[in-house]
Amino acid sequence: MVTAYVDPSCPFAWITSRWLMEVATMRPLALRFEVMSLAVINEHRDLEPWYREFNDRAWGPARVCVAAAAQHGSAALARLYPALGRRIHDAGDKDFDTVVPLALVEAGLPVGLAEAAHRSDVDPQMRASTARAQQLVGEDLGTPTVVVDDVAFFGPVLTSIPRGEEAVRVFDGARLLAGCRAFAELKRARSDGLTFA
Repeated sequence: MVTAYVDPSCPFAWITSRWLMEVATMRPLALRFEVMSLAVINEHRDLEPWYREFNDRAWGPARVCVAAAAQHGSAALARLYPALGRRIHDAGDKDFDTVVPLALVEAGLPVGLAEAAHRSDVDPQMRASTARAQQLVGEDLGTPTVVVDDVAFFGPVLTSIPRGEEAVRVFDGARLLAGCRAFAELKRARSDGLTFA
């Protein structure tokens, strides 16, 4: 079982999820999604104005994902998250009030779930899911968080989607590092822009 804790507004989580979906086409991989909300993580932090705006807007899609999973199960989130990602990231549509209903229709879910974007009644569930991820990986880390073989780690943060055998090699490398109890961090500067194709 591989669990990806994601925020539907996060481009890095989207790329990581696409990589995992690619691996799942070549390996027997049970892939499950959970919500790790950037809005919750950054709620009380002092942020640059542009990133504060991003986080404030991120509540809506994350709330809808949590509501879909709560009312229709994890399989619903597994359909909804990619439908949102294709619109928000691949198509670059940041009009969440338009994107969310279209994604719900594509995922075969009631359009009425879109109302959850503007309600706080699912926030306790979203906070609980985010807290579970933070307990696994640490409070100073965020999304994407991946759990492989019961070991959680932040990332990998990718700027494009590994495909084919490269996707499998990256997965095997992540699994290998996850299996080393002494492993804590590996990072380098991001020099390229994001590529969603």
